[in-house]
Amino acid sequence: LIGVRDVAVFAFAGLWEHWTAPDGSERQTCTVITTEANELMQQVHTRMPVILDPLDYERWLDRKRQTAEDVSDLLKPFPAEKMQMVPVSTLVNSPRNERAECVLPLPRQGTLL
Repeated sequence: LIGVRDVAVFAFAGLWEHWTAPDGSERQTCTVITTEANELMQQVHTRMPVILDPLDYERWLDRKRQTAEDVSDLLKPFPAEKMQMVPVSTLVNSPRNERAECVLPLPRQGTLL
């Protein structure tokens, strides 16, 4: 269970697009932008989602900023010291397991904290 310390909800940098496919059907697509992993996330993977600072939400969502250069400085690892990682059950690995036990902390094990 990975998150931002002392914050219940936070935002990833992402892109959304509405477009028309060659067959004429309309499509809505989205993606989460990733960056290199910070020190905490390196314990799990080599990359991580770009987590936006709340002070940057308005800038990221500003429709007048249409080029990558306008926001490229935001595409960096979130500070590891502002994040937390809590070991949870492997139940979380399946979308069939939609229950509270998925996010219950396991007893302290290893160094993933």
